Amino acid sequence: MEAIAREGYLEKIEKFLGKETIVVLVGQRRVGKSYVLKLLRERKEQEAGNHVIYIDKEKRQFDFIQTYQDLNAYIEEHLAHGKHNFILIDEIQDIKEFERTIRSYRTEPDVDIVITGSNARMLSGELATLIGGRYKSIYIQSLSYQEFLRFHQLDDSTEALEKYIQYGGMPGLARMGLDEEDAREYQMDVLNTVLLKDVIMRNQIRNTVFLENLVRFLADNTGKLISANSIAKYMKSQGESVTSTVILNYLSFLCEAYIIRKVSRYDIHGRRIFESNDKYYFEDPGIRNAVAGGTREGDIEKVIENVIYQHLIRLGYTVYVGQLQAGEVDFVCTHADGRRIYVQASYLIANEETREREFGNLRAIKDNYPKYVISMTPLVTRNDEDGIIHLSLRRFLKEGV
Repeated sequence: MEAIAREGYLEKIEKFLGKETIVVLVGQRRVGKSYVLKLLRERKEQEAGNHVIYIDKEKRQFDFIQTYQDLNAYIEEHLAHGKHNFILIDEIQDIKEFERTIRSYRTEPDVDIVITGSNARMLSGELATLIGGRYKSIYIQSLSYQEFLRFHQLDDSTEALEKYIQYGGMPGLARMGLDEEDAREYQMDVLNTVLLKDVIMRNQIRNTVFLENLVRFLADNTGKLISANSIAKYMKSQGESVTSTVILNYLSFLCEAYIIRKVSRYDIHGRRIFESNDKYYFEDPGIRNAVAGGTREGDIEKVIENVIYQHLIRLGYTVYVGQLQAGEVDFVCTHADGRRIYVQASYLIANEETREREFGNLRAIKDNYPKYVISMTPLVTRNDEDGIIHLSLRRFLKEGV
């Protein structure tokens, strides 16, 4: 299969090279961090005056690198003096005390460091302590809709969008094709690998049955406001007693492994963030669908909401759930450049009741920030309805807002 460059990520990496800044590619396993790192390797190897030191901790040839001392020795042996050295390390969290090596080489002349990791905790512990703010974290997501079309050699169409909603954007599916049985088996293999390596082993979890039940609960309740207490009550109804503290810990472990992302509530009128009752979305809607099982008919609203959420993150927005006195807005989105938008996610605006629910909550917000309803309603591309933009999901995934 021909390599397809994910140029957006490569451009982000390039911005921070040559600035004594460690670039850290983060995200769930199998979303393409290694792929992006290999593309960077190929690009740098083709440029005159460069030398690349590449370590892939998922390959057995690098099993001997277990500690930072092993890593130091390997790098010293392979450094090319008189050239610009790029130290690229895939899945670095598998090397004990890797932070010491990274700190040591960060300020070396003619050295750039790009690493990948599959657990958010690697940035919140020793790495952050040792190097302060001298790193840039780049979140690698599963394929966008546009990338999905390229990877699977599909033309943009309603049918292609339906496939994206159903199968999601795990890049590995490009090798297997979009056969439902094969895709589901692959997606569950990915999930089980992430759960084992980045959740169970890393956090020494014993109650694996509860962990699996929790993932299924989150798949069934994607996009719903939930709390640790509500999960505890549900588990009790299923004959399993688990404390709220344990539930919160397990939820944080799943977030740290990038399986799910937590979205907090934001009081639109009071302009404050609530500290209870959050929503959770999956990194990849295809994995969410594989866990939930069954057809998409009853779940289509949840999956569309998950797809929209992930694309808003891809566009650079920080996303909250909007809380009004008399209702809820799916997403309050703020951008680093100061922009704010409000977004309602819907499947079809098929009758007046649905229209009033989706548009009415947005009309209740009395400010002048742009407001959008995004849906799969036929014949809608981009309509202005009393100042609220009704945008087709396909157009949103191709062009943003």
